[in-house]
Amino acid sequence: MSKSSTNTGETNAVEASTVDTKYWHQLDDGRVQCDLCPRHCQLREGKRGVCFVRQNIDNEIKLTSYGRSSGFCIDPIEKKPLNHFYPGSSVLSFGTAGCNLCCKFCQNWDISKSREFDTLGSKASPESLAATAKRMGCRSIAFTYNDPVIFLEYAIDVAQACHEQGINSVAVTAGYICPEPRVEFYRYMDAANVDLKGFTQDFYHKICSGNLSDVLDTLLYLKHETQVWFEITTLLIPDENDSVKELEQQTKWIADNLGYDVPLHFSAFHPDFHMLDKPRTPASTLMRAREIALAQGLNYVYTGNIHDTDGGSSYCPSCHKLVINRDWYELGEYHLNHSGKCQYCGTQIPGRFDGPCEHFGRNRIPISIG
Repeated sequence: MSKSSTNTGETNAVEASTVDTKYWHQLDDGRVQCDLCPRHCQLREGKRGVCFVRQNIDNEIKLTSYGRSSGFCIDPIEKKPLNHFYPGSSVLSFGTAGCNLCCKFCQNWDISKSREFDTLGSKASPESLAATAKRMGCRSIAFTYNDPVIFLEYAIDVAQACHEQGINSVAVTAGYICPEPRVEFYRYMDAANVDLKGFTQDFYHKICSGNLSDVLDTLLYLKHETQVWFEITTLLIPDENDSVKELEQQTKWIADNLGYDVPLHFSAFHPDFHMLDKPRTPASTLMRAREIALAQGLNYVYTGNIHDTDGGSSYCPSCHKLVINRDWYELGEYHLNHSGKCQYCGTQIPGRFDGPCEHFGRNRIPISIG
C-alpha cells in the first residue's frame, strides 16, 4: 500500500471517530481553549491538546477517538483495583490512547503516550460494548489503561448503554478534571479508583506535570457530593513519594477529609518509561506504608503488585477477623453475608455487595468486539 493511500485510510478513520464536545471556549487571539481538564490547552486550528485525542477542528474542540479502543480484556474487579465493589466479579476493561498527565513513571505508556492512530485499532460502539459485557457475564465495564476523562463523551455513552443492560460503569482515573465536566462525568459512574500519585505539589509538578489540589478536589467531590463508590491507589516510588512524613500527611488527610472507610491501595513501582533508573519498590516499603495508614485509623489498607496475602485481604474493623481472603486476585475464605455484613459480628463493611460472592479468579481474557 502506498504512503498516500495509508494516510487517506487513516484520515477517514479519524473523521469517522470525530465528535463534537462542549467543554471549550474561543479566545480573542483566534485560539480555542479546552475546558475539560486543568491543563486548559489553548490550541490553534489543527493542533491537538496534551491528551492527543482532543483537537481544534474548525475552531471547535473535537474528540477524535470516539468508538475506538486500544483493546479489550475481561479482568477480575480486584485488578482495577476495587476490593469493595462486588468482590470476585468480572469486568470488561478497555481504554483508548493519550492522557492528560505526563507521568514520568507511566506503566501503560505504550497506550497513554501513544501518538499513533494505529493504537486505536479496535472499534466498538457503546451498544456493542454493553452487549458484550452482558453476554460475557461481566458485572461491570471499566474505562482504564488510560484516563477516561479525556474521552468523556465516549465513556458517558458507553456507561448509559451499559446501565440499560444492568451493567455498572467504573472509572480508573487520575481525577484530573475541571469542576463542570466532573459533575457530568461522575453522574454516570458507579465506581472509581482514583490515582493519588503523591502528596506534594512538587511531586505532581515535576513528575506528573499536574497539580495536587485538583486531584484532592475530585476526591472531596466524590466523597461529599456523589454516591459513587471510590477507592484510592498510590504507586510508591523509591525516594520520590514514599517518605514516612509524606505518607503520614497523606493518610491523615484522607482520614480527616474522606473518612476512615475509604479503601487505600499502595502498589509497587517497577522501572518504566522515563524512570528506568529507579529500583523496584521493596515489599517492605508497601508494608510500612500500610502500617502508617492503619495507625492513622484507616480501616481498609491494601498492598498491590506484590504477593502479600495479609495486605491483600479484608478484615472487619470491629472484631478484626478475616472477612475476605485474597491471594493475588483469587478469593479464598469469605465471611460476609449477601449485603456485606461481617458474619462474625454483624458489622456492615462499606462498599457494594449484592448476593453471593463471585469467583472469577485471576483470569485475564483478551477479547475482540466485532
